[in-house]
Amino acid sequence: QVQLVESGGGLVQAGGSLRLSCAASGSIFSIYTMGWYRQTPGKQRELVARISSGGSTNYADSLKDRFTISRDNAKNTVYLQMNSLRPEDTAVYYCAATVRVSTLPTPVDAWGQGTQVTVSS
Repeated sequence: QVQLVESGGGLVQAGGSLRLSCAASGSIFSIYTMGWYRQTPGKQRELVARISSGGSTNYADSLKDRFTISRDNAKNTVYLQMNSLRPEDTAVYYCAATVRVSTLPTPVDAWGQGTQVTVSS
């Protein structure tokens, strides 16, 4: 019904920047919250940041000074600008969205397949 496709991950040196993108497609009527999560092996997936359809944001406390989430509603796309990256930011980053699809009466939660971000020291 809904596909989320992330891009922009890769290998970067500590102190560098990356910008992740996530585009939603499918039978979309509207998109509510969009967000980014990350996960490292052996740990639970954790919230990085999320943004409402109106642009309200919230961040993990430890990341809000370095990461910025934004979205383009016309493109059904959410972005994550990551600056001053550290080795501990290394993780698989997942895009998520709560979407109202045209074929279902209630919103669904959709996830992307993840994009690897590796920060070298």
